[in-house]
Amino acid sequence: MASMPAHERAALLWRVAGEVKQRTDSLAMSMVAQTGRPITECRTEVGRAVQALELSAEEAKRISGEVIPLDAVPGDPRRIGFTLRVPVGVVAAIYPFNAPLVLACHKLGPALAAGNSVVLKAPFEGALVSQGLVEAAIAAGVPPGALQLIHGGGGAGEALVGHPMVDLVSFTGGGTTARRILATAGLKRTVLELGGNSATIVHSDANLNRAADGIVPGAFGLAGQSCGSVQRLYVHVSVIEPLLELLVARTESLRMGDPRDEATEIGTLVSESAARRVSTLIKEAVNRGAKVESGGRRTGAALRPTILTGVRPDDRIVCEEVFGPTLAILPYDDIEGAFHAANDSPWGLQAGIFTRSLDIAILAARQIRVGGLNVNGPSRGRTELQPFGGVKQSGWGREGPRYAIQDMTELRMVTLSLAD
Repeated sequence: MASMPAHERAALLWRVAGEVKQRTDSLAMSMVAQTGRPITECRTEVGRAVQALELSAEEAKRISGEVIPLDAVPGDPRRIGFTLRVPVGVVAAIYPFNAPLVLACHKLGPALAAGNSVVLKAPFEGALVSQGLVEAAIAAGVPPGALQLIHGGGGAGEALVGHPMVDLVSFTGGGTTARRILATAGLKRTVLELGGNSATIVHSDANLNRAADGIVPGAFGLAGQSCGSVQRLYVHVSVIEPLLELLVARTESLRMGDPRDEATEIGTLVSESAARRVSTLIKEAVNRGAKVESGGRRTGAALRPTILTGVRPDDRIVCEEVFGPTLAILPYDDIEGAFHAANDSPWGLQAGIFTRSLDIAILAARQIRVGGLNVNGPSRGRTELQPFGGVKQSGWGREGPRYAIQDMTELRMVTLSLAD
């Protein structure tokens, strides 16, 4: 792969994107079958995956270094210098079930664009989707050995991460697994996207209809199983009542049902045990004084989107990563206090704020410690070309083809002394 010219790598990725697009229906149905997500959501994910691959194809032609002016310091004025970006080698890509296709493509696309080979480790609940992606890549002409797929649990992952031929580990998942990866990887390079407990702020001057329109899908899309989902909602005391009314109305209008049905908007969680865990967190909060304003009912793996008020800052449903369809509303009366509350988390992935004030928006950008801030948008929301990743326990490194390629290449300095 390292010897394949950039224009050929770009053409290859365009073909992979085309093959994935042709398989939209089969890939989407595989996602529905394994994750319980609605078919409309799954088709949208296939489109996002295609876009990630196409953007990677474009970036394959833009990988470059720079000229270093060595004559800027005393020395031999005949020497010139420049940098190259070269592939790291073998990329181990490990990703979770909640978005198994687009997350795989955010690793596969940049890795191939940079001239690396890739070993994908599929999540159990995304095995069929991963298989379909690899079949598409093979049909597109990925060279033998440039892409491989493995299945298995923690033991398979540990063997992959510890393999001496692996040069970089790109992992999306939980902190516990990340710590095991770091212990096994040693001095290998790692890129970690470890989820979060994302906050969104609604200030007193916000457009409440716009806020509600963004917050409900931001909290309950993917049944809340997204690392950027709106989990904590900090609302100025002056607008809590009208905003709550809007949120409840929109939430109760969401259609739950068979995820294969085109009309279904909210599917199940990935398993019944996952739904039981989230239901337990809701019950704990209620037992400590919280009120369920909407939802809270569980049937098997299906959990009705749940809005809670009266929660405490130390409730587990507030301070832990829930990874389920819950929204905890907390009041504030001072914007600095809202910023402090948003930062009061070991995670720092995404945040959102709704305000008409440019001053407050800039303050939020400067004071909320996250990898990405959406102004007049919820915490959950990204495009495929932007840098995406976190700080603190949300990890390091960035997704987004252009930025992932930086992580998946090494900087090589070259000096050239002119001959006499």
